[in-house]
Amino acid sequence: MSEVLNAVAHRAAPLKTPTRLSEDATRDLSAALTALLADMFALYMKTKNFHWHMSGPSFRDYHLLLDDQSEQIFAITDPLAERVRKIGGKTLRSTGHIKRLQRLLDNDADYVTPDDMLAELREDNLTIDGYMREAHALCDEYGDVATASLLEEWIDQAEQRVWFLFEAGRR
Repeated sequence: MSEVLNAVAHRAAPLKTPTRLSEDATRDLSAALTALLADMFALYMKTKNFHWHMSGPSFRDYHLLLDDQSEQIFAITDPLAERVRKIGGKTLRSTGHIKRLQRLLDNDADYVTPDDMLAELREDNLTIDGYMREAHALCDEYGDVATASLLEEWIDQAEQRVWFLFEAGRR
């Protein structure tokens, strides 16, 4: 019987990782980073959507560009979610949770021109850059240097994606 009670007590233990950050910092940073994570999944999916549905004379170049960018975006998701857990927060649990939190708009159009794809992704990456900078400011406010350091790298990556999308879409 005591094994059953221990198992039940163990399952009911809260997911509260010890941290030196305040409860306010954990709450606010976790919320900002989890919303950013939802946006990263939305951006990943849109980038893959456009990668899969690219057409036209520059197909190969754009197809490869978007594949590279989607891999870079997806590579951010696990470290971002794990950072939320490291600071004592909880993060995404389902695709429904992503949908509720994402701020980027989906694009379910049957056809999008290559130029419009590049322009939309450029703007979405600029938006993501802004969300990351807002989260970085919150890190500064709460003294979370580890998260700030990660965000600095990801901001640089977003800026590079914007640059490549801008240059690829110039006429």
